[in-house]
Amino acid sequence: MSKSSPPSLPTRSSSINHALRIPLAAEVHSRPFLRLATPESLTYFAVYASDDGGIKMSNFVAQHAFLAGFCAHFGVAAPTVEARYFFHDFGRFRLKWECHTEFATYTFAAPNEVALPVAQAFARVPLQHIPQEWLASLQGKIMVAAHVVLDNSGTPTEEFIGELGAVFEGGLLVGSPVLQGGEVWTDFLIQADGFSRFVVRDAGLRAQQAGSLVQRVLEIETYRMMALLGLPYAQRAAPTLSTVEGELARLTAAMVGIDDTGADSFSERSAHDTDPEQELLGDITRLAARVEKLSLDNSYRFSASQAYFRLVNARIEELRERRIEGIPTVGEFMERRLSPAMNTCSAMASRQESLARRIAHTNDLLRTRVGIVQEHQNRRILQSMNRRAAQQLQLQQAVEGLSVVAISYYSVGLLSYAGKAAKAAGLPINVEVATGLLVPVIAGCVWLGLRRLHQKMHAD
Repeated sequence: MSKSSPPSLPTRSSSINHALRIPLAAEVHSRPFLRLATPESLTYFAVYASDDGGIKMSNFVAQHAFLAGFCAHFGVAAPTVEARYFFHDFGRFRLKWECHTEFATYTFAAPNEVALPVAQAFARVPLQHIPQEWLASLQGKIMVAAHVVLDNSGTPTEEFIGELGAVFEGGLLVGSPVLQGGEVWTDFLIQADGFSRFVVRDAGLRAQQAGSLVQRVLEIETYRMMALLGLPYAQRAAPTLSTVEGELARLTAAMVGIDDTGADSFSERSAHDTDPEQELLGDITRLAARVEKLSLDNSYRFSASQAYFRLVNARIEELRERRIEGIPTVGEFMERRLSPAMNTCSAMASRQESLARRIAHTNDLLRTRVGIVQEHQNRRILQSMNRRAAQQLQLQQAVEGLSVVAISYYSVGLLSYAGKAAKAAGLPINVEVATGLLVPVIAGCVWLGLRRLHQKMHAD
């Protein structure tokens, strides 16, 4: 009986698939663990190529350039710029390369033909196969350099711990049994050869658990170092924030005491009284710009440090450590040594945000204060304009009275000349009497005419 195959998508399935379906489905499989078989030794590098911590394509380009230079030395084709993962077996060693947002990792693995004591195994790590010219090209870029020895000796744990004194130069040994059949040992120190050292014991690990455990240990070391990148930023920001806080306190005190100049109220202050407030407003604006620049310089690094710190804690939880009395576990070590630094970064980030809010609040208060003063000054100006308008109206009314007299005077004069001409022509007219009688009549007519003219103008 023939086995039937399940139904499939049409031949031209690309036309019905979302453009990101295949890449997204492959993403969860893009960073598999190395398949490690004990005994084995590893050399690991985390290369940090971005100086500003920003998410820039230049970081990926630089990381691919480093990888291309390594592959060119061995005559191997490098992956495309779009690749984020690369694996190749070079014969004497295997390379797994992963490109992350801010760094790339190089994991070199080489098996040991026979089981060696741990101290001798660290002398035969894959570093001996790596071109020195390529290492020199990474000047100033290596964030993590570590050697890992994967051991499968059946030495009891207590006896094995005694042998580790010849491997780790530090006085503090950190480690514990992990998972169900593994052990991790280190001192988290950079040894005299410039590398950190980790010993991973296979005491009954299942298939692929060795590779998973080694990767978790290396990720803890890498994320720990990347998280600590925020600490120098916090240390540099502390004195600047203290200076800004002191300046803000001084400006706030000056704003509180700005009324101690003899003026009893806003309405009694003249225009030049707002000059100190304008100067304070300028000073606070400059403080706000200074804090904003500091926040732009530090905010990404602080956020990244917290994200890396969460990854460190997540990887530690995945180890499922069991404590050995007298020896701190990896989780305990990180709690004592890494958590204070992360708390410093978190506190500094909160301090920046709090200071920015305080400056903004002070700025709003001062702007409100200046606005109230300006409103009182505008009201005083309007009152002064009203008084001037009333004075002009009174003056205009006085001028209008004089205008009635002047117009009446010239009108009576003209009529007097007309009367004299008529008398000269022989008409029986007493010019003086007629002129005297016409004065009140003409003055009344002129006054009525001007009044009607004003009424018409007001009506319009």
